[in-house]
Amino acid sequence: MTEAETQTLTKELILERLKEVIDPEIGIDVVNLGLIYEVNVREDSTVYVKMTMTTPGCPLTMWILQAVEQKVLEIPGVKDAEIELTFDPPWTPDMISEEYKKRLGLG
Repeated sequence: MTEAETQTLTKELILERLKEVIDPEIGIDVVNLGLIYEVNVREDSTVYVKMTMTTPGCPLTMWILQAVEQKVLEIPGVKDAEIELTFDPPWTPDMISEEYKKRLGLG
């Protein structure tokens, strides 16, 4: 077995991989943008992700949801991915990570 196959599925590992999904309109990944609300690894190796978009009418919603699902499914050991979209609570710029707030001049 390779090291990748023996690594434990953790929320941290999944969040690291999700940092590879960049919102093309804003140029920030979905984790640092604050779009990921919840990540759970279930006992059957299914990964549940609850997330939002910057606006309910975001034209890239389906693209971003599919990109998140694909990234999760690429992780060795993941059996399936369940991505839930929510707008409760609504996203605000306050949800951007401190590091990226500084880069954008918001912090």
